[in-house]
Amino acid sequence: MQSDQVPVSAATVLDALGDGNRRSILERLVAGPLPVGVLADQLPISRPAVSQHLRVLKAADLVVVSVVGTRHLYRINRSGLEAVRDYLDRFWTAALDNFAALAEGEAAQPADPQGSQHRSA
Repeated sequence: MQSDQVPVSAATVLDALGDGNRRSILERLVAGPLPVGVLADQLPISRPAVSQHLRVLKAADLVVVSVVGTRHLYRINRSGLEAVRDYLDRFWTAALDNFAALAEGEAAQPADPQGSQHRSA
């Protein structure tokens, strides 16, 4: 991705990943680049449907295509995944910060003078 391009928003990536077939396509591309025909053979959808899903994934910056001879090979594009990871990391960071604040608050409370265990009569 060139530095003058605006990164794809996390919303676009999450929308693209909202479809199970598109997630299945990405899962197959983890092993390496594949052409549409091979993807269609591995999925319960038609080749035109795979092509449509790949267009959505490409628009979301999740896949890139390279031409090798007459074949179009699709592979995962890390920049799209990084956009959604950055988005989700905000929640993780906030959760960790909230946990740390809670732990610090509990540590700052005075200790129970009788201890945390109570004797039974």
